[in-house]
Amino acid sequence: MADYDNRYAQAAGTGVDAGAREGIDAGLRSFMLGVYNYMGLGVAFTALVSLGMMTFAPGAVYTIATTPLKWLIFAGILGLGWFSPKLILGGNKAMAQMAFWGYAALWGIGISPMLLSFFGSGNGGLVFKALAIAAVMFGGTSLYGYTTKKNLSGMGQFLVMATIGLLVAMVVNAIFIQSGMMGFIVSALVVLVFAGITAWETQEIKQMYVAGDEGAQGSGKAIFGAFMLYGSFVTMFIHILSMLGFMSSD
Repeated sequence: MADYDNRYAQAAGTGVDAGAREGIDAGLRSFMLGVYNYMGLGVAFTALVSLGMMTFAPGAVYTIATTPLKWLIFAGILGLGWFSPKLILGGNKAMAQMAFWGYAALWGIGISPMLLSFFGSGNGGLVFKALAIAAVMFGGTSLYGYTTKKNLSGMGQFLVMATIGLLVAMVVNAIFIQSGMMGFIVSALVVLVFAGITAWETQEIKQMYVAGDEGAQGSGKAIFGAFMLYGSFVTMFIHILSMLGFMSSD
């Protein structure tokens, strides 16, 4: 944040400096637009993968839902998330693209059983409702992260730690407790935590921008930013959908 603010402080006073500031503004807007474009394409690709699985491979979807394969897919998602900085920011554009689209594909495969259960039970409308709610929450919190002058790094570190605790709670509930109410409470907390994480990530991505980034370096940062925001959006969507499903079952 300090480096970013210093560039603006230095841009005060002269016509040349004002022009430099305008260049930074334009470059940052272009960079963030690229991030959001990548993220949107990733979400669309995930939807296509899930739709393809449900339409052409319903047997495979059933296998994922009823066997330990779902845990392997979950582990793959976590693994890609863990190694994403090295894979995407390593300077290899092809590797960055593969990591991003592979991540989106794994999510599409992983959530296909959940989506199929909603559409198969006649509750497909809840999927679109959850998507709309997630989009509004994501848009609002990301806008806050982009515009706020408050340093969100402390909050982000706390929320990451909270995410680990919630992850453990989800696994314990899924394997041992299997309580619908506990699942609802955990999902509500996950949505709140990832709303905050979205704001923090947006600010972090904004700070990654450096005027003059070119080629693989600039592209890698944009893809990595999209990777971060994509994961938060999909996580919010899944848990909002889970909450809607729980409420509709009462």
